[in-house]
Amino acid sequence: MESFRAYLIQEEKSGLTVEKYLRDVSRFRAWLGEGELTKNRVLAYKAELVERYAVASVNSMISSVNCYLEYLDRHDCRIKVVKQQRKTFLSEEKELSKEEYGRLLQAAKEKPRLHLLMQTICSTGIRVSEHRFITVEAAKAGYAQVCLKGKFRVVFLPKKLCTLLLKYAKTQKIRTGSIFVTASGKPMNRCNIWAEMKKLCRTARVSREKVFPHNLRHLFARIFYSIEKDIVRLADILGHSSINTTRIYTMESGRTHRRQLQRIESLLVT
Repeated sequence: MESFRAYLIQEEKSGLTVEKYLRDVSRFRAWLGEGELTKNRVLAYKAELVERYAVASVNSMISSVNCYLEYLDRHDCRIKVVKQQRKTFLSEEKELSKEEYGRLLQAAKEKPRLHLLMQTICSTGIRVSEHRFITVEAAKAGYAQVCLKGKFRVVFLPKKLCTLLLKYAKTQKIRTGSIFVTASGKPMNRCNIWAEMKKLCRTARVSREKVFPHNLRHLFARIFYSIEKDIVRLADILGHSSINTTRIYTMESGRTHRRQLQRIESLLVT
């Protein structure tokens, strides 16, 4: 497994991806035991995963196993992911509304760092792991240069946000480098950000299912698309290689679609 870890690092996988692949492959190896590694055995493992987990989780674990099989040069054992019809609607239980976002910000007023970080994610569409690229220099320049997973892109920062970032940096005596840092000067941990956001739920009267950093990125995407209707430009802003990924971000709940159908009905049904 240590050799596989070195392989993943050589393939320039992120630290979190490396750990995930190692967990998934360790689970597969434990299931396989002393049994022979064959295509039929891998398919049997896939069948068990399908019975126990959601499709997205199954496909994620299959990707890890396929990477391991590629490392072993056992291409003959690689399997296909589970096909799933593209979702048309976003689950209403997961869709964060602008009003709920506003209540979360209000609840975070007593936590200036979290309050500003949430606004930064939601007004730029960055991933939570990209917050370390929001620096004093970036706020002064009006844009951040993000380099993650071997990909480089420029993220423009709204003027009002830059003002807030520089004001916060000044109060915290941060003269250079990342703005969202701990007392020791290290970038904030994504797990801690997730936990801090969850603590806002009761005060903000927002379901815990809707409150996590990545949902702020989704909210940015939906609002941008509702205004601009330019999915290609949105894909560039979000740093997506495929527009199919971006389509997931622009999905709205069935409630929104029902309202649209009702407007059409008033015009066509007498």
